[in-house]
Amino acid sequence: MEMNQPLVQMQGIVKRFPGVVALGGVDFDLQPGEVHVLLGENGAGKSTLIKILAGVYTKDEGRILIQGQEVHDLTPRKAQETGIRVIYQEFNLMPFFSVAENLFMGREPLRDKTLRLIDWTRVYQESEDALKRLNCPISPKKMVRDLSVAEKQLVEIAKALSVDSKIIVMDEPTSALSLHEIDKLFQIIHLLKQKGVGIIYISHRLEEINRVGDRVTVLRDGHSVGTRKVGETNIDELIKMMVGRELKSKYPYEKREIPGEVVLQIKNFTSRGKFEKINFSLRRGEILGISGLVGAGRTELARAIMGVDPIDEGTVEIQGKEMHPQSPRDMIRRGLGVLPEDRKEQGITQVLPMIQNVTIVALHRVFKRFFLHFGLENKLVSDYVQKLNIATPSLKTQVMYLSGGNQQKVVVAKWLFSQVKILIFDEPTRGIDVGSKFEVHQIMMNLVKDGNSIIMISSELPEILGMSDRILVMREGRLTGELKREEATQEKILRYAMVEEVMEGTGAKREGGHA
Repeated sequence: MEMNQPLVQMQGIVKRFPGVVALGGVDFDLQPGEVHVLLGENGAGKSTLIKILAGVYTKDEGRILIQGQEVHDLTPRKAQETGIRVIYQEFNLMPFFSVAENLFMGREPLRDKTLRLIDWTRVYQESEDALKRLNCPISPKKMVRDLSVAEKQLVEIAKALSVDSKIIVMDEPTSALSLHEIDKLFQIIHLLKQKGVGIIYISHRLEEINRVGDRVTVLRDGHSVGTRKVGETNIDELIKMMVGRELKSKYPYEKREIPGEVVLQIKNFTSRGKFEKINFSLRRGEILGISGLVGAGRTELARAIMGVDPIDEGTVEIQGKEMHPQSPRDMIRRGLGVLPEDRKEQGITQVLPMIQNVTIVALHRVFKRFFLHFGLENKLVSDYVQKLNIATPSLKTQVMYLSGGNQQKVVVAKWLFSQVKILIFDEPTRGIDVGSKFEVHQIMMNLVKDGNSIIMISSELPEILGMSDRILVMREGRLTGELKREEATQEKILRYAMVEEVMEGTGAKREGGHA
């Protein structure tokens, strides 16, 4: 194959679903040794385009050429046979099988074809070789369920390379990785480029484009807005291409009169093996950011505060009343709500209509004399749809058909409907586009201006710095630093997140000084 021959050419791709034109004539190409970034808001058509390339969907119109040869009737198997491999955000791995078994699943080498006996020596040896090519120290005999998110991602990449894939699609590959793991992934991507592998890279983290991309194509409303060389564009132009308008500010933060009275006090919170001696307070009208590397214990702390997971020691004080978290139902009754990190699994019920997702935690509000008052339910939910600008065809639309940003707004609507006053936002903008991020941030700001209080857990330092009134930093289950908004910088947060430096009052030793 000539190096100037595109690996992929998608010309005039059209895909229609009932009542919707998902793609309206999209052109896209990928060169050998190139990272071509695919951008667009949720619902712009990125996933549809990739699923057509992977053989999951059938195009209605257009042509697809792989290494100069037109291909017809693509199926997932045929796509893999032509060298295409997609690494989805939700990994396609079998947790109760070993790494080697996952790498060779469906194509196991046989040492006896008559008896169908698998050549396990070859399986483990070739698996080890594939992992070594990525400088990956994972044992091929290790069970996938015991791997970290970053390790699972490396296994997915090794699986792609083990079948000599020349075209790899990475869908939000850094969404659950720490800074160190992201650096390692980017090193692997550069290694793949040197081998002539073409990578289609989908991400909502615009700051990654300059580090990893060569070209970027923006989709909006099922159409290609344009393609740019990374060195010839900037984030502001890309945002304008994606949303069709300029965002005046990335973060709609407004300075307010804080502090108000303390509404939540966490005292000596300890869950052995997860976090230890956690102490902090939250004030009315405040956004308290909690930062730290992946595995620092932030999500585990949020789950314990909500009564999802038990604690070994400690108490919660809400509006001056001390208590021990017993269950999520108990904490909801006392005015707490949580937007979980995994909204699809824990925040919404995907097969239920949007209206039921909103009212499910506080049905007593729409029950009148033992009967559900449908008119009142419709009115209240319609008010939240308007207030939060939720884009949905109707109140009866299943939540699974809404974009990620709108699903997140549905979770917010649920807690507003339940009339809680303290909200924990765990990774509030993970996996949603830049326009929806701005809207979610604006909703958060409106909530605290109305007297609500928010704990925001985020792995994105710009988000922590852009939206927080005060910042706590965790490392290995301990609070290591507290910063006021005006003194906080990325460097200070990273120092607290990566150096053994523990706040006074936690009962842990200190190395170094205050930020």
